[in-house]
Amino acid sequence: MNNPAQNITIKIAGEAGFGIKIAGATLGKVLSRMGYQMFDYTEYPSLIRGGHNTFEVTVGERVHHHTRPVHLLIALNQASVDLHQSELSFDAGVIYDSEKTKPGTGPWKLYPVPLSRITKDVGGSELMKNTVALGAALAVLGAPVEGLLAILREAFAKKKQTIIDQNVKAASSGYQFVRDTFPELFPHQVTRLGERRQMYVTGNEAVGLGAIAAGCRAYFAYPMTPSSSLLEFMAKKGPKVGMVVRQPEDEISVLNTAIGAGFMGIRSMVGTSGGGYSLMVEATGLAGITETPVVIYMGQRPGPATGLPTWSGQADLRFLMHAAQDEFPRLIVAPGDQEECFYLTAEAFNFAEKYQMPVFVLMDKNLAEGGKTVAPFDQSKIKIERGEWVSAEDIKKEGKYLRFKVTESGISPRVLPGTAGGIHETNSDEHDEYGYNIEDIPNRNAQMEKRMRKLERARAEIPPPNLYGPKDASLSLVSWGSTKGTILQALEELSNVSVNFIHFNYLWPFPTQDAVKMLQSAKQLMVVENNFTGQFDGLIRQYVGIVPQHHLRKYDGRPFWPHEIVDKVHEVIK
Repeated sequence: MNNPAQNITIKIAGEAGFGIKIAGATLGKVLSRMGYQMFDYTEYPSLIRGGHNTFEVTVGERVHHHTRPVHLLIALNQASVDLHQSELSFDAGVIYDSEKTKPGTGPWKLYPVPLSRITKDVGGSELMKNTVALGAALAVLGAPVEGLLAILREAFAKKKQTIIDQNVKAASSGYQFVRDTFPELFPHQVTRLGERRQMYVTGNEAVGLGAIAAGCRAYFAYPMTPSSSLLEFMAKKGPKVGMVVRQPEDEISVLNTAIGAGFMGIRSMVGTSGGGYSLMVEATGLAGITETPVVIYMGQRPGPATGLPTWSGQADLRFLMHAAQDEFPRLIVAPGDQEECFYLTAEAFNFAEKYQMPVFVLMDKNLAEGGKTVAPFDQSKIKIERGEWVSAEDIKKEGKYLRFKVTESGISPRVLPGTAGGIHETNSDEHDEYGYNIEDIPNRNAQMEKRMRKLERARAEIPPPNLYGPKDASLSLVSWGSTKGTILQALEELSNVSVNFIHFNYLWPFPTQDAVKMLQSAKQLMVVENNFTGQFDGLIRQYVGIVPQHHLRKYDGRPFWPHEIVDKVHEVIK
């Protein structure tokens, strides 16, 4: 890279069905193998067929999140030029089909390449022009083409040799055309940085790997963006480790099936989004009163109703806090990046089983579908804690088994169904220690208080928020979820500004004691979140007892861009 401190953002855009995401991910993989860190971002409409799709990737020596402006636009049709000119840097480059597209007017470096004609010359279909464009892009960036050719051979290894040869020739032809036609050096060049042990995963893939590492052996889901790719990942990888992966008839059945698996002692998980989870609310209450562990993956997208199905948001926090009637313990954890997706998902299973309650892994489309380079996950850090169980010997010594025994901790030991002497009743009614339906006042109070003691015990165990930057700063940014990467990327540009960042992973039960300690000592607070009402801001007011002086909210379905954070910080600290 000509300036190692500068990140480069590359955007590929075109009509749906032309392999935009695959092409972009392929380019990202090439650059990651050259030693670059990267983060990608996709946009696509909620259409079964057609529409305009984009994929952009930011690469550099240290990348937390995708950034703007765009330095290289690969436009596969006219709409791509028309729609994205405003996103380009003043020294950007534009690769376009010279025979089908008219470039815009601006200071950019234009690279007219006959994409369709080259595709035809190598004997490929019109779809293959994205491969020609990838070869051209590497030539513009000054990168060798061999890495792309190797990945193409890997990707099409199970195809006929003619398909492999056509794609290799298409990429090589696009690369050579640019090298022969445009000798002038593009200002944004990439060079091999050396070997870096890293992998390229999306948030959903990291969640899936975390669940597998935690011993999840049952996954149930009904397809719904942005959780659908997690179902696809589990269906592909799960059976290899003995996991049952099933798509029931609807979301109601999804969670009830998972509860059944949890009752049988199997670590189970479900995946959904806001609309799907709306159908799971009653079953969440069933998990609450039966004290059955289950992990619920929730991929947020803007609503209400169908809303913006393929876009991103953070407006379901309060929904999960209060879903289902009355009160019962639950835990909400929100990963902020792919590493946290892995480790916190694994930890979610421990919390679910130790405290016998539903645990939510709260994500959004930006993180769920966003790909990032990360160091290989360390499975040795995963500790499996299955909570309190009783055996047949324990029951024999005690002389009885009380499934809902009132204990000081609130945790009643579980028993594996079929264990001698462990027979008990479990249903959705209030019950006594044996599980029999009882409606008297002393029993109700005892069981309610027992269940809620688990929440306080869990609150004492959850780790404190993470602090990034100097302890004593003029302004503290506060946030949760996928805004982590955006803010960390912004801090790279704010190195000379007195600002730090407090990031919350565990949202409920709210970590009141740690939050009070960290937030009340801050000079100024600015809460950053992707919703209209400031849901996390409200939790700070309620549980910390202070009113943050500033906020930055966004609810248009798009994630925050680092420059938006930077601009707001400069506005506050003048």
